[in-house]
Amino acid sequence: MKYSLPQLAYEYNALEPYIDTRTMEIHHTKHHQAYVNNLNLVLEKNPEIAQQKLEYLLENISSLDINEKDRIMLKNHAGGHLNHSFFWEVMAPKKQIDEKLAAEIKREFGSIQEFKNLFTSTAMSRFGSGWAWLVRDNKNKLSVYSTPNQDSPYLQGDIPLICIDVWEHAYYLKYQNKRDEYIEAWWHVLKLI
Repeated sequence: MKYSLPQLAYEYNALEPYIDTRTMEIHHTKHHQAYVNNLNLVLEKNPEIAQQKLEYLLENISSLDINEKDRIMLKNHAGGHLNHSFFWEVMAPKKQIDEKLAAEIKREFGSIQEFKNLFTSTAMSRFGSGWAWLVRDNKNKLSVYSTPNQDSPYLQGDIPLICIDVWEHAYYLKYQNKRDEYIEAWWHVLKLI
């Protein structure tokens, strides 16, 4: 299977003033496209796994019958593609509150604000490049954690529900080194809560 860059459900300028047009354009057409291109390369080299779903490949990465260099490349680029594809989907210019998820977050974390505080501190504490996630684990429990680089929750068998990209390329043009300001702005374009 050959992958392609997913089309966004909104224009590059739709998340202004919180996420600027130029960052969105570069992030989508350059960074995400590079993950897609490299993912397709590793799958071409390993046609025996190319028809499997990416989520399955990541969940079972250690048992795949491929060489170590390709395993690392698959982890990085399948993760990069899945993570970014999901990231674009959780954002929108207008809120589309998921009432069921909001109620579950309130039950699990005490309130939406308590969840936001935990999620923000998790995103802020990621040293270097990575992601913060709200996931559903294999026991159907909600959990917040961070992953480095392009590591995906699928590596642990978890299902992502919300994510924020805290690689500098996601915010540097507008916010420079002020990750806290980027995260605060991002809450305005998270469509689910």
